[in-house]
Amino acid sequence: MKHGKKYAEAAKLVDKATLYDPSEAIALVKKTACAKFDETVEAHIRTGCDGRHADQQIRGAVVLPNGTGKTVKVLVFAKGPKLDEALAAGADYAGGEELIPKIQNDGWLDFDVVVATPDMMGVVGRLGKVLGPKGLMPNPKAGTVTMDVTKAIADIKAGKIEYRLDKTNIVHVPLGKASFSEEALEENFKALMDAIMKAKPSAVKGAYLKSITLTSTMGPGVKVATSKFV
Repeated sequence: MKHGKKYAEAAKLVDKATLYDPSEAIALVKKTACAKFDETVEAHIRTGCDGRHADQQIRGAVVLPNGTGKTVKVLVFAKGPKLDEALAAGADYAGGEELIPKIQNDGWLDFDVVVATPDMMGVVGRLGKVLGPKGLMPNPKAGTVTMDVTKAIADIKAGKIEYRLDKTNIVHVPLGKASFSEEALEENFKALMDAIMKAKPSAVKGAYLKSITLTSTMGPGVKVATSKFV
């Protein structure tokens, strides 16, 4: 893969053989984020889990203390008083069965997170084929299937992110923006890693953390020493 001049210059600052301290890695990621827009800082955590086994799945959510820097649009499936509560709590969209054709037939997906009350999961389940592959399906483990829609919306708007294993047993999550201070990114990274370590399945054999890479949207990857978290 051919990279541009800016990437090549940025890549020279990173020693591919070095496993950096989290603070050094974050400083490097900020330094190598040289695109014309405010790049997202991402963490990619390769685990020793085998996601094919249910007892080795990792899935959950964590509120990043300094948020993600992104304005998140929330859709809530609810009815009756809970519908009014969702709108009062700051949901961007809220509704029930009437939203199904809009999403299913019209391809409307102008939202980033879906929250549902448990009594609406029968309705939301019909959207599984659309929402599932996009990672938008509400889930109790992630706190998005709940009667407390006010708290769910507040957490999401405050910077709550979901983490889960992909098919290659890697967790990919945003940590914030390159314009954040190093301290803010470090606090977010610490909150994420605390959650990931707590989520370690007991069935995992061997090393739980294989590698941790921090990167900005257009920048090179910077490897973090996993020994800091064992």
